[in-house]
Amino acid sequence: MNTDAKREYGLQPLDGLMTELELVNHDLVAASTEQLTHKMVSKGRKGRWLTMPVRMKVLRALNQASGKTFALSDLFNYD
Repeated sequence: MNTDAKREYGLQPLDGLMTELELVNHDLVAASTEQLTHKMVSKGRKGRWLTMPVRMKVLRALNQASGKTFALSDLFNYD
């Protein structure tokens, strides 16, 4: 069985939100006070499965960069 299929979830709502807000990956990395990398943000946008701590880092960085408040369910469509 191909285990990679369980880790790929397709383009995530995070990508659409960032496009709508005119944010790029670097904006989230720069806004984050945590260890958030461009690679983490890129994987999150493309639908690669992220651990909960990384998803939370992305969420906090997006909230900081946008000045808005989003929920985790607004960014990712998997558990």
